[in-house]
Amino acid sequence: MNAVAQQLTDGDAMAHGDLLAQIRAARVYEVAHESALETAPLLGARLGQRVLLKREDQQPVFSFKLRGAYNRMVQLDAAQRARGVIAASAGNHAQGVALAAAKLGIRATIVMPVTAPQLKVDAVRRFGGAMVDIVLAGDSYSDAQAAAAQLQAAHGAVFVHPFDDPAVIAGQGTVALEILRQHPGPLQAVFVPVGGGGLLAGVAACIKALRPEILVIGVQAADSDAMARSLDAGERVVLDEVGLFADGTAVKQVGALTFALCRQHVDAMLRVDTDAICAAIRDIYQDTRSVPEPSGALALAGLKQYVATHGAGDGALVAIVSGANMNFDRLRFVAERAEVGEQREAVFAVTIPEERGSFRRFCAALGRHAITEFNYRIGDARHAHLFVGVQIASRDGREALAAAFRAQQFDVLDLTDDELAKLHLRHMIGGRSPLAQDELLYRFEFPERPGALTCFLGQLHPDWNVSLFHYRNHGADHGRILVGIQVPPHERALFQPFLESLGYPHVDESRHPAYRLLLQH
Repeated sequence: MNAVAQQLTDGDAMAHGDLLAQIRAARVYEVAHESALETAPLLGARLGQRVLLKREDQQPVFSFKLRGAYNRMVQLDAAQRARGVIAASAGNHAQGVALAAAKLGIRATIVMPVTAPQLKVDAVRRFGGAMVDIVLAGDSYSDAQAAAAQLQAAHGAVFVHPFDDPAVIAGQGTVALEILRQHPGPLQAVFVPVGGGGLLAGVAACIKALRPEILVIGVQAADSDAMARSLDAGERVVLDEVGLFADGTAVKQVGALTFALCRQHVDAMLRVDTDAICAAIRDIYQDTRSVPEPSGALALAGLKQYVATHGAGDGALVAIVSGANMNFDRLRFVAERAEVGEQREAVFAVTIPEERGSFRRFCAALGRHAITEFNYRIGDARHAHLFVGVQIASRDGREALAAAFRAQQFDVLDLTDDELAKLHLRHMIGGRSPLAQDELLYRFEFPERPGALTCFLGQLHPDWNVSLFHYRNHGADHGRILVGIQVPPHERALFQPFLESLGYPHVDESRHPAYRLLLQH
């Protein structure tokens, strides 16, 4: 451990001032710019609290990480530059090192976990060009760091740590200087995403030196909470494994230096789950029309949790939007989970009798609630098992809806917080059924408006049994559903007039080869 790190670990009074001086002297603006501090009016109105977003996602590498990487590398002497640098990163630090390497003409080897999003791997190649070599190793940052240490020992390059280095921490701390300069008025708290702790350490040290009345609160993913656990234990702990959804903060062990600084300056730590992160991503999009990566939305997820627990207070709340290196393929998952994370969607398994009138009683229990998903496949002669997602205004609405189902003598299982159901089971309902005799399969489209699906269910012919039903709200103007209806052969002549009476565009899929292969008995 270097002298500055040892001083900070020992709690030396001079170290506090030394770090603030390093933050003020940090050379970050040769590659970075002062990012905007923007109001989030929609979210603020909903929370009853002024919310500000520090837009580090708008940096040239779409994250704050280039600040610390460049500040470390620009201080290398000629001999160190000649040896080159090596770094380990889940992606954003790698891009900062790559950009700094290209800017300063320094050869760089960057080790990234194999789980790093392809978007980030491609960006490292783009920013670094011929100055950068990429090595993929391990499943997490800690695995990549171990591989980088072996390469460093073999080749003698200078290791550019993503968080546990005074120059890196000082570079990240410039974010706090900007916040205080941009908003000299009352600030209640600043929320900071945390992986290894470099950003949190720099921001906390700076704010506590200049505005100690402002709370500094770190936010971690619940499945990658190394800093929170370490602060609780009073010593650094090592996680056996980390979650990879918020890959930018998936760190098994925090730094010795960052831990010492956070222990001295951080007021509190919060943990948020995947659904809360997805909801925060959507909040940022709705206010800014920008899409942060999961780690980039951590701070806002924590801010919302804080307001829900403590209520609105005096002074603005700031959330650092730390990055926007989002893989496009993740957007579908984020959109699906955001409703649950905001407590706007409840998910239930409802069992109703397989008899005439049950669907109508089910629709009556739903009332005017908008259905977000509806899955059903006949499988039992006595009971129908439905998987249904419903828009709600709050957790109270979820409980009231469950009570309405039970009032109809339906069995109800609340799956809103169930990972197995949300990740897998909702997509696995179906299959062949010997009970699905005389089944016709149709696709329908209808205008996506409140009550449209309930209206459709209410218009189904009471003499024909619904044997399959699938619907998912995709946010489009038109809803799309797939329905299996059992119509005896001698009643087929009545089916076409029934379709015309519904008035919805429809396609007969009864002879579709995939239906025959996977669903038809």
